[in-house]
Amino acid sequence: MALTLDLGGKTAVVTGGVRGVGAGISRALLEAGADVVAVARREPESLPEAGGRTVRFVSLDARDPAAAQAFADGLDRADVLVNNAGGAPFLPLADGELRTHIKIIELNLTSALIMARALRPRMLEGGGGSVVNIGSVSGQRPSPGTAAYGAAKAGLQSLTTSLAVEWAPHIRVNSVTVGMVRTESSHLHYGDEAGIAAVERTVPLGRLADPYDVGAACVFLASDLASYVTGSSMLLHGGGERPAFLDAASANKP
Repeated sequence: MALTLDLGGKTAVVTGGVRGVGAGISRALLEAGADVVAVARREPESLPEAGGRTVRFVSLDARDPAAAQAFADGLDRADVLVNNAGGAPFLPLADGELRTHIKIIELNLTSALIMARALRPRMLEGGGGSVVNIGSVSGQRPSPGTAAYGAAKAGLQSLTTSLAVEWAPHIRVNSVTVGMVRTESSHLHYGDEAGIAAVERTVPLGRLADPYDVGAACVFLASDLASYVTGSSMLLHGGGERPAFLDAASANKP
């Protein structure tokens, strides 16, 4: 097997694939040679492109089972599915409407289940495929202020490992557990440039991830180089978060 990351001739579907992390994933898949179909509820002002090619956009609410099935039925083929649609505002669980928290779970977990189930027959028709679920460190540690989001991402990892067993050997299912990423909406979470710089200093690698970093991980997991990788989670967090006790101990040193 050649050591290449060539996805030429393959069709990749990316949910939420036109903004933020999703746009980085779409660009990376395009660069690897895949034909990319990006789905989202709202069409963006511009579409991700790379190497003179542009993603194909389809308006779709991935939480809608009937719409997802109709979308899958209309595809000629599907080889890769990246379940990226997600996100959440800062909203403590006792605040806001209950329905808001339920919708966060539907977006970050239920949509991935719906899309994977809908596209599975198309993948099998082509001999197999790869599903990559975009997880979060919030699913592995406390997620105060975004409890529903953290719970959904924890569930997404369980879904990943379960489907990896159920759908083997023809469909591989993996996840990318993502830390902090710098996108066009980073200021909503981390503040101005000074705030972002302060947050970056808490990351061992000294920076937030770029959306393309996430895309590169997806390309690897979708490629033949990862042909024996399934049921796994790739940590993409720049080394994680500096333990708070280190700073506390340093502050108390004479």
